[in-house]
Amino acid sequence: MRTFNVYVTIENKPGISDPEGDTILNDLVLKGTHKTVTKIKTAKMLKFTIKEKDKKTAKSIVQEICDELRIYNSMVSIISIDVFDI
Repeated sequence: MRTFNVYVTIENKPGISDPEGDTILNDLVLKGTHKTVTKIKTAKMLKFTIKEKDKKTAKSIVQEICDELRIYNSMVSIISIDVFDI
């Protein structure tokens, strides 16, 4: 068994409003700083440490956990799962 860090990023699907990201962007616009920033999207990240035989299995298990526990709402959110060796 190997140990992996698995990062799950949860963000809104395109077209779903992101008030937090909009507020941060508006603050930058009002302050007149960082004028090259045109969009900000927020996301939530979960970090798992898991022992499995390989990266594919680790990713599959974490996907199963996220689905089983309804960690995200598939109607409005998308997730990405990245697996890293420790």
